[in-house]
Amino acid sequence: MRIAVIGGGPAGLYFAILMRRDFPAARISVVERNQPDDTFGFGVVFSDATLDIFQQADEPSYRAITHSFAYWDDIEIHAKGHVHRIGGNGFCGCSRRTLLLLLQERARALGVELEFRREATPEDFPDADLIVAADGINSPIRERWRDHFRPEVDLRPNRFAWMGSTRPFDAFTFFFRERPEGIFIAHCYQYEAGASTWVLETDPETFARAGLDGMGEAESARFLEGVFAEDLQGHRLITNRSNWRRFPAIRCASWVKDNIVLLGDAKASAHFSIGSGTKLAMEDAIALHQAFRAGGDVATCLRRFETARREDVEKTQHAADVSLVWFEHVKRFWHFQPTKFAFGVMTRSKAITWDNLQLRAPDFVRQAQQVFAEEARAKGLPARDDRPPMFQPFALRGMQLANRVVVSPMDMYSATEGAPGDFHFQHYASRALGGAGLVFTEMTCTSPEARITEGCTGLWNEAQETAWTRIVDFVHRHSAAKICLQLGHAGRKGATKLMWEGIDQPLPEGGWPVISASPIPYLPHSPVPREMTRADMDSVREEFVAAAHRATRCGFDMLELHCAHGYLLASFLSPLTNTRSDEYGGSIGNRLRYPLEVFNAMRAAWPAEKPMSVRISATDWKEGGLCEADCLAIARAFAAAGADLLDVSTGQTVHDAEPVYGRMFQVPWSDMIRNEGGVATMCVGNITSADQVNTILGAGRADLVALARPHLTNPFFTMQAAAQYGVRDIACPPQYLWGKDALMRNAAREQADLRELRLKARPQSHKPAGAEELPRAAE
Repeated sequence: MRIAVIGGGPAGLYFAILMRRDFPAARISVVERNQPDDTFGFGVVFSDATLDIFQQADEPSYRAITHSFAYWDDIEIHAKGHVHRIGGNGFCGCSRRTLLLLLQERARALGVELEFRREATPEDFPDADLIVAADGINSPIRERWRDHFRPEVDLRPNRFAWMGSTRPFDAFTFFFRERPEGIFIAHCYQYEAGASTWVLETDPETFARAGLDGMGEAESARFLEGVFAEDLQGHRLITNRSNWRRFPAIRCASWVKDNIVLLGDAKASAHFSIGSGTKLAMEDAIALHQAFRAGGDVATCLRRFETARREDVEKTQHAADVSLVWFEHVKRFWHFQPTKFAFGVMTRSKAITWDNLQLRAPDFVRQAQQVFAEEARAKGLPARDDRPPMFQPFALRGMQLANRVVVSPMDMYSATEGAPGDFHFQHYASRALGGAGLVFTEMTCTSPEARITEGCTGLWNEAQETAWTRIVDFVHRHSAAKICLQLGHAGRKGATKLMWEGIDQPLPEGGWPVISASPIPYLPHSPVPREMTRADMDSVREEFVAAAHRATRCGFDMLELHCAHGYLLASFLSPLTNTRSDEYGGSIGNRLRYPLEVFNAMRAAWPAEKPMSVRISATDWKEGGLCEADCLAIARAFAAAGADLLDVSTGQTVHDAEPVYGRMFQVPWSDMIRNEGGVATMCVGNITSADQVNTILGAGRADLVALARPHLTNPFFTMQAAAQYGVRDIACPPQYLWGKDALMRNAAREQADLRELRLKARPQSHKPAGAEELPRAAE
């Protein structure tokens, strides 16, 4: 087999090593444009988990790397005059130059042909069975066949530069410094004795105000020495092609063309804030090697590589993307109490969570828990230091919740003539008994024509009012939960089949006329809605007001107006569904006009001591839809009108939206509205565990957390979480107390066993036996 590797970075070298070791008959060449010891960075960083992978892949190169690195266990965060040191992490730093030389030495020993200072193209290897394009983030090979590989390059706004220093570190360290120009960030770690990496970062506005765009390397370094003078402790910053750049987040639709495969940064980049660029590249090399070890011809192996590897790469990129966005918006969190700020730094990528930190740094988590309780007490709430955020109380107007867990609104499509029946009774009753602080109803419609389906609940007549009153009375009599009624109008998404018969599909017969902001059907074959007239607006507004009065008589504790998911009021807010030319279309102020009119009328009808919330879609997941400025304008407008909470969802506005799903994927919009818009928020969207709830709340990304699917299969989600965290005073009906006591006893044992298992499952420490600790940095 003849293999040509174009690019002699870690990815290309490591793949050549693994293949030559296991296929000694193969002729493998690595061609690199630079000299063997050229390097344009400083250090690289690996976690214990990554070192585990390297050890399994190739023991000799693993030993060489681990005997040449600086090892540390802690992360240190310097911000706002405070230092937080969090242990239990396990990282090593290694000089990039040393890493390359070690890999070159191992490759030569195995018989890999290395050639330097030569530009190569695939045509230089006409006899190659396989060509590996490991030619870097600006890959000429990828760009040459751009139409085939279909790269997407997202050039992020923050500016950064790689520099070095002789300042020693005994921890991976973040410095946050506020100056008149703005906030500057340094990501720092030691990679060998007397040498450390400093990645300097700031937002574009701060960059411009500081005049850094007009400075050269040396002048930039001197300026930043002033910014980080206290942190450098008398050491200088060192430059090495330390130009200011913007990070390119790269994704390719295809990684393979004929016998050419992209590897490392050429195919996918990962932001430096989670230290994954070199890790991603070397793990690519392992995966490609494994694909060939599995057997088959080159085409089969390359298909196997791309199919098996893509999910892991996308997960790493997603974590990196979430992390980089946190740093882009650091001003959003700068007002946080220092411990809360540090908790946000640690959990920014979603890879580290409340429970994870509790295992590795229990003292830090106790501090974060105490800070959360102190902030709640400052608002007059009876918070306690001995429980995590999800079990702290929360208040909106005159309504106080026992905890911050919410049963999300979920359509059951099981009503008869709009009236909730026995199914609804048990559905809401059982979830209230399960311990959640707040239970939402499904979207309840204000008229027969406002329904999504024939199975939707409503509140336009006496029978429906009676049925809802029965449910509310049970919740109040037998649980500590509060219950919120969500009111909405389907608009153009009405007159459709039941969800399980064909979601959003129009009824073949028996439908009703639909209305919307503009005459645009939801699906191409959906009915064309009538554009609302002023008379329609008056009529619909009064239907909402009438339903609000009925909700008061039912005894609901809270009322929510549904302005999301492409339903009637949402259709006014989005430019994708509102093309009106009158005073209700055009600018965001105009598009808000009618939804605000409905809200104001409901707020006037609803008791002043009871809270109201608004559900919004913060993004349409479609080009030309709502932007962040629109989203903040919507949130602020409803808050100014008297909304106490924004229920932050996304999408479902148009049928061809392209949402990016993932764990807690809608939380960033809740975060933005809460911390930039200054409005209390409830987040929702693929939140599945108590651990995630605590992580979101502890990091200040929402005030309440709504869970949908977990509550469908486990009505007692919150009570079980209380047992997990040792919160024994969660409300429980007396009929169930024996079960609760058993749950608490068993949970204590189960948590102890789980902790032991987690400790055993942690990656082993790769600190060499007998190695000295890194010198402790001066305080």
